[in-house]
Amino acid sequence: MPLTKPNQDLRRDLKEAAALLKWSGVDLFVFAKRLLAAGDEQGADDLMKIALSFQDVEDKLAGYAEEVKMGLIKRIKE
Repeated sequence: MPLTKPNQDLRRDLKEAAALLKWSGVDLFVFAKRLLAAGDEQGADDLMKIALSFQDVEDKLAGYAEEVKMGLIKRIKE
């Protein structure tokens, strides 16, 4: 059964948010490398932790998007 328009929008939004987190995490890793090269190990470590947390949330959002696709999560209008 095809997704309703609200569920298509929800899936698209979840995938978009996951992609934004992915690229933000990549940027944070780049900055962390620069901080490490500049000798700021603590700053680099802090950014790496944030980037890894982004990756965890990205995976969750991607999973939710798949659950929407399978019909396990639905958006309903009230």
